[in-house]
Formats: sequence, structure tokens, C-alpha cells
Amino acid sequence: MQKLEKQYHIACVPGDVGRYCILPGDPGRVPAIAALLEDARQVACNREFNVWTGTLLGERVTACSTGIGGPSAAIAMEELHKCGADTFIRTGTCGGIDLEVKSGDIVVATGAVRFEHTSREYAPIEFPAVADFTITGCLVEAARDLGLKVHTGIVQCKDSFYGQHDPEASPVYYELKAKWESWKRLGVKASEMESAAMFVVASALGCRCGSCFHVVWNQEREAAGLDQDMSEDTASSVRVAVEGLKRLIAADHRGE
Repeated sequence: MQKLEKQYHIACVPGDVGRYCILPGDPGRVPAIAALLEDARQVACNREFNVWTGTLLGERVTACSTGIGGPSAAIAMEELHKCGADTFIRTGTCGGIDLEVKSGDIVVATGAVRFEHTSREYAPIEFPAVADFTITGCLVEAARDLGLKVHTGIVQCKDSFYGQHDPEASPVYYELKAKWESWKRLGVKASEMESAAMFVVASALGCRCGSCFHVVWNQEREAAGLDQDMSEDTASSVRVAVEGLKRLIAADHRGE
């Protein structure tokens, strides 16, 4: 690809972004993250990529939306990395799988099932999609200090949202349903669409990456007849990401 003045998708150049990045999916969530930073301003907005940069604890921090799914998340990470970023925290939503995971809870992923394709263009399928240990610990501490119910464990990642929610409509329903039963038996906490790709991309780039999610719904609790209320307020996962990043920056300053 020919040399461009700005990154092709995120429309940023070195100096626009910080070392530390918080990555929501929805462009509309970026201002809510920026509001928790100091002196934040929008530096670019192109396609699904809404990019704001401010500071936390004296360090430049960028919030950049990625859209839905692994392909656009990988693009954001690659281009942010070319602009100087090396630490990424994904914040977003998920659907619960484990019966203990309720609407409104927080899930912090320790690793991800690679039931998607983006990560396969970065590493063989035998390579695990694993979150950075230090980031994961910071996110868990932040969630607990905020008084939120937090679950840690493996999440499942896929490319088709409706393959999860309406598998019977798919010609490969038999595979989708069989795999889903496997995730349940293996104790997978939740389902989402980005972490597997992001964890593997981070490994390929030599970067750090972690993720935290707000649980919107748990279809397995619904199927079991258990009470739950749908929860779409993502403010808690945003706060966990920002507070977790504060802890990470402090640890970096201490050289830990």
C-alpha cells in the first residue's frame, strides 16, 4: 500500500494518539469516555472510527471506537499502533452464557474462544487468545472498588450476531448449536465479538490488551426461566475501563 499522509481508516498521524487506548465499539460511547479524561478533544472521525485524545495521570490517552466485530477492531489496533499506541483496553457489551452471569454485571475476559476468522490471519488456530495479565488484574480491581459484580474467565467470540441469537435460521444451525453447547459445558462466561481478534493482534504486534464488558442479557438464564432485567446502560463498563487504566498507568510509573 502506498505511503499516506494519515492512517487510511482512522485518519490519524503520530502525535494524535497516546500510548494508552480505550476501544469501545459504538462511536457514540467515545464522548462518554472522553468526559472522564482531562483536556480531551476530538482528533479524527472517519467511518466507524471516532477518535478523541486527552490525559490521565499525566499520560496521553486515546478513546477510539472500532465498530462491530474483529475486522474493524484489528484495523483500529494496527493503525493506532503505527501512530505510537501499545496498550489497548476494550470496553463494550456482551451476552451472558454462564448462568451466574446476570444482566448489569461486568465480565473481564482472561481469554477468548477464537470462533471468528480475523485472528486466523494473525496466528494459527492453535495459538491462544489471551488477555494481558496486568491489565486484567487492574480491570478486576477497578470493578470491585466500584462495587460492581464482576466475573472473570473465557469469553466466546464470533462474527455473526444472529448466529448466536437465531441459530435455527442458519443453514449450519447444527454446528452453531453444537458449538454453543460446548461453550456452556466449558464454563464460558459470555459471548461477544472482538476480544479474540484483539488479543491475538496484540500478541502479533507485541502489545498489551485486555477487555471488560457490561452484560446486556443472558439467553441461558432466560431459557432456564430465571429472573433478569435487560440492561443497556454501558456506563459501568466505561468506568471500569477508565479506572482500570488509571491503575495500569500507576503501575507503569512504578515500573511494575
